[in-house]
Amino acid sequence: MDRRQFLKFGSFITVSVASGAGLSACGGGSDGGSALPPASGAWKFPQSVASGDPRADSILLWTRAVPASADNVATVAAGADSAIRLIVTSADNSKALGSNAALNGTTVADVSLPLQAQYDNTVRHKLTGLSANTIYYYQFIAGDNRSNVGRFKTAPAADADVAQLQFAYMTCQDWSLNHWGAMTAIAAENLDFIVHLGDYIYETVGEDFQIGAVESRHDALVLPDGVFKSGTSGAKYANSLADYRYLYKKYRTDTRLQALHERFAFIAIWDDHEFSDDGWQDAQTYDGSFNADGSDLHQTSRRRNANQAWFEFMPADVSLDGANTTFQNIKIYRDFQFGKLMQLVMTDQRLYRSDHIIPESSVNPATGKPLGRIGARYLVPQDLFNSVEAQKMAGAKTIGLDPLTTATILGNTQRQWWMDKMKSATSTWKLWGNEVSLLRMGLNGVDAIATLLAVGAVSGLATSVGSTAAAAGGNFPLAGAIVAGVTAGASATVAQAGAGAIMAAYAASGSTVETQVTAGVKAGLTTAQASIAVAAYTKTYIAGSGIVAATPAVLAATAAQTIAFGYIKPEVQANMANSAFVAASGKKDALAAFFTRFLLNCDQWDGYNSERKALMSHLKTNNIGNVVAMTGDIHSFFAGTVNDDFDAAGGGTPVMVDLVSAGISSDSFFVYLRDAAAALGDIGTLVSYPLAVPVTGLGTVNLNFNLLDYTMGKAAPTVASLLEQTRVQLRGALAAKGVPEAQLDATVTAVLAGLQANSDFNTSLLGLAQQLAGLGNNPWLKYVNTDAQGYTLVTLTPGKMTAQFKQVNKLVGTAAPATLIARTTTAVVSAGSPSVAIS
Repeated sequence: MDRRQFLKFGSFITVSVASGAGLSACGGGSDGGSALPPASGAWKFPQSVASGDPRADSILLWTRAVPASADNVATVAAGADSAIRLIVTSADNSKALGSNAALNGTTVADVSLPLQAQYDNTVRHKLTGLSANTIYYYQFIAGDNRSNVGRFKTAPAADADVAQLQFAYMTCQDWSLNHWGAMTAIAAENLDFIVHLGDYIYETVGEDFQIGAVESRHDALVLPDGVFKSGTSGAKYANSLADYRYLYKKYRTDTRLQALHERFAFIAIWDDHEFSDDGWQDAQTYDGSFNADGSDLHQTSRRRNANQAWFEFMPADVSLDGANTTFQNIKIYRDFQFGKLMQLVMTDQRLYRSDHIIPESSVNPATGKPLGRIGARYLVPQDLFNSVEAQKMAGAKTIGLDPLTTATILGNTQRQWWMDKMKSATSTWKLWGNEVSLLRMGLNGVDAIATLLAVGAVSGLATSVGSTAAAAGGNFPLAGAIVAGVTAGASATVAQAGAGAIMAAYAASGSTVETQVTAGVKAGLTTAQASIAVAAYTKTYIAGSGIVAATPAVLAATAAQTIAFGYIKPEVQANMANSAFVAASGKKDALAAFFTRFLLNCDQWDGYNSERKALMSHLKTNNIGNVVAMTGDIHSFFAGTVNDDFDAAGGGTPVMVDLVSAGISSDSFFVYLRDAAAALGDIGTLVSYPLAVPVTGLGTVNLNFNLLDYTMGKAAPTVASLLEQTRVQLRGALAAKGVPEAQLDATVTAVLAGLQANSDFNTSLLGLAQQLAGLGNNPWLKYVNTDAQGYTLVTLTPGKMTAQFKQVNKLVGTAAPATLIARTTTAVVSAGSPSVAIS
């Protein structure tokens, strides 16, 4: 057989060897590649073409062809199989890219490929013998019809010096929400390839989080077989092979996704939604869906169907073992070499992971019902998590297993593979295609509640200061000291006497804080009461002594904030549920469970902390540097350092960097937590703030301002940065009100100018955001944007990795916006340093 010989592997993967430049292809695909009769008549390629897993000498090419009269997404009926033709050339066909114009130039491959109904007429063909770092064009021919022209670029040779790589990474493209305009922006980029980090499809239809605005070009999904999540109505999930195939076919009918596949090779991995939301191995974790004994529902057949559909429709150079009857019948973790510049390691974080440390079926002692996702995967008490993880690991060790066997995302085999790959890598950069974030995302509930109660007290304190000042002849510093004393537990009489003594001491020559506190104590105040009274007096006096006289409202607010954050907050922090202010709030029982530290998302690496520490220890011990994770899943942009032990003093030592990309269209992490926190009363203020924005001609636009960013660790805002943060959400809200896109940006600017003078915005909201930022949660997070859709563009050189977080604007009516990119934030990781700079 010649160099274009055709080989057939198990299942339906086919392989051929490129002939090399200068050799003519055999006409009509007559190289003997397939014994099937060639397709004849009218055909079409409803999902276009795709390429994937570019290596220095090979590529995986994909298409699906059906008769022209067939439905685009229906399963192909069993019948006569046939053969189609693949042509590949290195000649420049850029003008034909994305069209069905015939390829020009000398071909390097011309092969006949089997089209089989048992694989839904999909074709997966690996072409080897290619030249490194070379652009190729390809096209399939079925009967009388040609597919669109596709393009791919092979990787540089392993020993090549590479000056620069440019690629994008993307994730989370829910068909049923928002828009896919980001794909149009990606298609316009000059890329070497695309990394897809999973959630290419979503297995559910009509789920609560999928009920929202969506572009009109995405019609409703209808699963062929789907299973109701609960009862006989509502949301359904994919279950059969036909269901999962349908989703891939339907998603791939969008011409914007087709354009990406036509233009760039994909390196793809899956996350959870390719099987089941937050699933592990073959287990689903939907709330209320448990076995009779309370364990998670294992669905081996469903998992196998999901595996097969991914294998059939994703252009990945992996194999499916049809003879393997378990759910682990496919291995998709793999690595790629791009010259001396980059080693890319792609991991599978679903098929081998153990159950969540605290199972969803665990009984909540307060309700007697299973925890479900809240308490098991989200908002998990850290002390409880640490205890249960330690118990599980000890149990595994007792029976002779690796302790991480019951507390793993990667599984023992893949973890060792990852360690070996990282240790043996000789490239400058080691990049990790990592589905779920490695960053610690914690929340100190004690500090959060103390802050919220202090914030909630400001208004009432300001009123008290104002009325007390009126009775004291307009003396706001004195009034502040009196109210401070009363707030700290002094009687009105003692508070007045103490405040008067403090005022006299303050005016005395050589006065110090110590002499003022002493004066207050001599008048009957305790040291704590006198200290807060002195602070309130001093700050209010200074506020009223400026060149521009402060208004009574400002003076009252100054005194109130001093008392709230100088006394109430520390008192709650010290006494927690036993605080007098907690009791006075009338919410002691409701708040009691929140006086602890929480992990926000235990479906991420925070939920497998010991394994994360083992990986970081491996990197640190072996002096493996320039490691950066590219992450998806959480529908947000984050940038930060991954430390060796986040629980150590100071949060540990940085070892690598994690750069997290928002989803293409999926609703943001902020929206998810906003809706979940709505039932938590005041605790919900940690996530969002209702903001009514007056707009001329439109009335009031109601926004839910994102405070989650500040609770998680975003730097304290200014009025200007708070206005800028509001821009994208306000633009979307105005568009939903019917403002034409041509007028949107000017209208947004005008509304923001008015908002700047709004006291609810520039005082109440600003103050709350600043206080939440002051909680100091997660100092390793250098960038936080939890309310975004978009993608990430990477430029990699030997000296640095530059990642541009591209946030897109929201829907305009029922269409993607004409102005796609709302803002670009740049994260830079310099070679030799596990740190990230943001601009």
